Amino acid sequence: MNPRRAEIRRETGETRVLVCLVLDGSGKSQVATGLGFFDHMLAQLAKHGRFDLELRCEGDLEVDDHHTIEDCALALGRAFDEALGDRRGIRRFGAAYAPLDEALARVVVDLSGRPFAHVDLGLARERLGEVASENLDHFFRSLAATGRMALHVDLLRGSNDHHRAEAAFKALALALREAVRIEHDEVPSTKGML
Repeated sequence: MNPRRAEIRRETGETRVLVCLVLDGSGKSQVATGLGFFDHMLAQLAKHGRFDLELRCEGDLEVDDHHTIEDCALALGRAFDEALGDRRGIRRFGAAYAPLDEALARVVVDLSGRPFAHVDLGLARERLGEVASENLDHFFRSLAATGRMALHVDLLRGSNDHHRAEAAFKALALALREAVRIEHDEVPSTKGML
């Protein structure tokens, strides 16, 4: 089997992003976005998804965190899409629950080729570290758009916003790990393509 990997570069007037993704990895990550909390979330995604991930971003953090988070998500979604190729043989669907202490998240994904996102994190704090809470919702939506996936993220309970967000990233990792798994040699659709 050919290694399922992708390297994406995204350069705009606001950011410069490099993403190297290996789907069949061991969970190693090297992440540097200038946003400590966001780096921590991306490291969780790689570790629990068993993806190898290098992600580096130089963004206009003097403005705020929005462009950095959005462009990292767009580049990472493209990397998933490219690494999946024609999506032949993948399980396609993935669902996972992940707890972190009192928090419990559920993520369901369909690597359908049709982007859609429903995200309900229910975060109460305005910021987590240097990251505006609203931009975490935006991360999931942007990832789904360029990853060409239907993505449902729901926080079922929890009182600590750090725990809530981290549970969501861990559940995403587990759901994606399940969905990208190779199970056969057919395109998993009655249409014959995704």
